[in-house]
Amino acid sequence: MTLGATEALQRHATRSVTTHKPVSQRRLDFEAKRPRWLRECLAEATGVFLYVFPGVAATASFLTNAAHPLGVSPFGGLFQVGCAYAVGIAFAIITCGPISGGHFHPAITLCFAFWQGFPWKKVPYYIVSQVAGAFVAGLVVMGMYWPQISAIKASFLAQGKPVVGPATPASILCSFPNPDQTNLGFVVLTEFFVDFFIALVIWACIDPANPFVSPTTVPFTIGLGYAAMIWGFADITIAANMARDLGTRMVAAIFFGREAFTFMNYSPIAILVNIPATFCATALYELLMRDSLSSISKGHAAHEDGEEGLQRHFSRSGLMDEETRRSQNTRSQEIGKTG
Repeated sequence: MTLGATEALQRHATRSVTTHKPVSQRRLDFEAKRPRWLRECLAEATGVFLYVFPGVAATASFLTNAAHPLGVSPFGGLFQVGCAYAVGIAFAIITCGPISGGHFHPAITLCFAFWQGFPWKKVPYYIVSQVAGAFVAGLVVMGMYWPQISAIKASFLAQGKPVVGPATPASILCSFPNPDQTNLGFVVLTEFFVDFFIALVIWACIDPANPFVSPTTVPFTIGLGYAAMIWGFADITIAANMARDLGTRMVAAIFFGREAFTFMNYSPIAILVNIPATFCATALYELLMRDSLSSISKGHAAHEDGEEGLQRHFSRSGLMDEETRRSQNTRSQEIGKTG
């Protein structure tokens, strides 16, 4: 998602769903021995699996039933695929976000490291885990739909049609440009602005100062942002996530050949364009839209020098008049003497 929603998710209200038995010391000892990095990597891989699995399955359902006798598939189309990805992203954040931070997207992980202080040493582990999650999701869908996909593949080969390209068996797993998209510059622009849109929505959703998104709505809001781009631009080829595309494209290469990576020289666009697009979107938010003072005033952040640093900022910026500053200094001195 591709997503980083831990900060929002951690503000859940305490609630009691069911009565649990007392936690044993044996259980606590077992959990304490688990490496944190392993838990985070498994959560990232599982989260990507949870959203890629229903999305690719919805695509398989649509394409394998496209030859319906009525001429229209009774199993939906792009709307169904967009909904499957949206709900999958929401479930991924809800299930795995509290453990790993819910990145589920290599470009989001890189931006968290660049803007938010996420440890750079964890970045490679997260990215490998994300790609692995998409790879496993693609394999599982291929296994579950293998009879139908095999039949379509055989039919395409019998008719002399390619099995790699748009509306082919390989396109169940990853996207390919349409025959009329010979100018890849337009494909790059489409991918860039789609990824820019998704990243901007994600960054706004995880801003604790944003009053329009609550912790409980963050997963579904991010999912809807992703779905909106599928509904609007999937017909002119988008990938939207390096992990989702690279992981499933490797599966496509296994089953349909290396052309999954070489078709119209598109794969570098699908795999790489989302990274600069996400950086541009997050830079726009961080440099021009973020209001850190609002976050501090609402208790979601603190000045690096504490209250003293905040007072200095108020004084230098003219946000606090001289009389108010003297009054607060006097009050601070009185509190110090009393303590």
